[in-house]
Amino acid sequence: DELRTELIAMAEEDLRVRSELEAEGSLQEGYAPRMEEVHRRNAERLEQIVTAHGWPGRSLVGDVASRAAWLVLQHAIGDPSLQRRGLEWLRGAAERGDVPEIEVAMLEDRIRVFEGRPQRFGTQLDLDSSGKLQPHPIEDEAGVDQRRARLGLPSMAELERDNAEHAGADEHAPFSPEEWARREREREAWLRKVGWR
Repeated sequence: DELRTELIAMAEEDLRVRSELEAEGSLQEGYAPRMEEVHRRNAERLEQIVTAHGWPGRSLVGDVASRAAWLVLQHAIGDPSLQRRGLEWLRGAAERGDVPEIEVAMLEDRIRVFEGRPQRFGTQLDLDSSGKLQPHPIEDEAGVDQRRARLGLPSMAELERDNAEHAGADEHAPFSPEEWARREREREAWLRKVGWR
């Protein structure tokens, strides 16, 4: 019960800080130090938990806390080593039926994007220079809808339609060429600093 409560609290803090940054309008302005601190602290604690108990899947902590553990791992973007090891933990847990396959797919996509490789399932989106949410490049685009269907995800066309319908509040103003170049430089510098590239 303690472990379950702790994992849920870690995920709740992550989402609360994210919401606060979004309300301030600073969420898309690079990796906010407050968010980075929460992610770092949660990643360190998750690693301790996995060392002591193994991956906290459904059989150990139940559905809600297991999903919370995945969210903490998915957001541990400043720790490439933990995310790469976490992918193996999740794969093993998925083979045992202890986590859903979609968690493995989303983490795999995230790692591939940070490493500069095309994603497989189209789960990782970001703003493009026009301020619209778009998927990062996808490997074997012809087969992506089939891979997504196996996970219970909508097709890429449906995803694009949903994004267009809900664009309003989420849409960012287009970036000027200077802003876009600065954003891309800062992103690349961060990827190198933390060890993704």
